[in-house]
Amino acid sequence: MGWLWAIIVGFVLGLLAKAVIPGKQHIPLWLATICGIIGAIIGNAIARGFGIEETRGIDWGRHIFQLGAAIVVVLLAEMIYNSMKRRQHESRRA
Repeated sequence: MGWLWAIIVGFVLGLLAKAVIPGKQHIPLWLATICGIIGAIIGNAIARGFGIEETRGIDWGRHIFQLGAAIVVVLLAEMIYNSMKRRQHESRRA
């Protein structure tokens, strides 16, 4: 069941990250979901580093770190994805 929650959380974080970033992101939904999963893992590690582990109720601090990490990962993925698409388009023209 853990993998299902990872996919759901990754999907939500990926969509939120795309919504927060200004402009249009061209990465597909599956890549945004993977970025969200990676952002959740990185955000959990950062939160643990700050001493925010498990708390009673909603872990707002941990979720903020997860979203921040997901935003950074989506931005990086967007840059790499656009670079690869541009290179692919240029190689077709040549």
